Amino acid sequence: MVRPINTCVLGVGLSGLTFHVPFILALSDVFTLHSVLERNPKSEGGKVKERFGVQVRVHRSIQNVLADKDIELVIIGTPNETHYDFAKEALNAGKHVLVDKPVTATSEQAKELGLISKEKGLVLYAFQNRRWDSDYLALKKLLAEPETSKQSLGAITDFESHFDRYRKGLKGTWKDEPKPAAGLTYDLGSHLIDQVLCLFGRPARITAFQQNLRGIGDPEVDDSFTIIMHYDAGPRMQYPLTAILRAHILSVRVPQVRYIVRGTRGTYTKNGADVQEDQLKVLSTPNAIHEERYGMEPEYLWGTVEKMEADDLTVTRSIWPSVEPGAYADLFKNVGAAIRSGEELAVKWEEATAVIEMIELAHRSAVEGATVKVPGAS
Repeated sequence: MVRPINTCVLGVGLSGLTFHVPFILALSDVFTLHSVLERNPKSEGGKVKERFGVQVRVHRSIQNVLADKDIELVIIGTPNETHYDFAKEALNAGKHVLVDKPVTATSEQAKELGLISKEKGLVLYAFQNRRWDSDYLALKKLLAEPETSKQSLGAITDFESHFDRYRKGLKGTWKDEPKPAAGLTYDLGSHLIDQVLCLFGRPARITAFQQNLRGIGDPEVDDSFTIIMHYDAGPRMQYPLTAILRAHILSVRVPQVRYIVRGTRGTYTKNGADVQEDQLKVLSTPNAIHEERYGMEPEYLWGTVEKMEADDLTVTRSIWPSVEPGAYADLFKNVGAAIRSGEELAVKWEEATAVIEMIELAHRSAVEGATVKVPGAS
């Protein structure tokens, strides 16, 4: 029997308690929640005991975590500006690392962490959990449809991906502060960019617009963005492709737009976001992630395909179902298998580094008011 991996979760805010602790507890054959980092617990056992009724060790400093020889895996769910330092310290202490997005503030920092992990033979993994969103899995399946399929979109020419919301005020957290890796582009943009890079590779050029739309808080902390990733026609693509990534903070719509994908034969439209985050926020027990309805998207949110038929006149409309449930647990299972048996990483560190590089280029484009070239475009 394979020994579960002793795991410490750094940070027990939204990230730790919602996206990490439930999976470590539920996947007890893979992980053991050895401890958490909580600097000022209000009760014995801290927030994990308060919410899940599970007693774990509470470390109050990163130094204590790194000195604990029983800890094998460190999960970093602390504020963005700490990710690089904590990941570097953990790797140098011989710990495997799973780090929340954005992995670092700069691509140079990300490259450095990648080199350290390779030198030490340790797993370094980026928490790009939205590769396991139900709607993204459905989209991937649709784009893989053969051209002879009744629902094939043909050659893709235009791709829109949105994480829009309506929020008039600040959250009153560290996310509002002008620190390294602050702002919505680093936050939600990390997910949108990662998905596009997975689907289409590196673009040729980037044009970006970033702003503090509401005019509240620090003006340097963006709360809305539009990033345009330009792909040229070539060996990989029959037609030029434009990928538009957007997060708007004052969008009044229920449900919000998620995807609009246009091809030479059809258009796919999808509203509503993956349900896992909302489910995880209200879990009564971590084992609820094993229940049949976990991650299942309601049918009213399924996407639609409008297809031009062979006569180039008739347009038919059909449903493209999101039948595969969202599965953030698969990310954690992959982390565990990589540590224990050397399984290939589903999220490679070079891919996480590329996301930060795209964010840096987007910032440069927004500041300069110009389209910028992407080095090494495929």
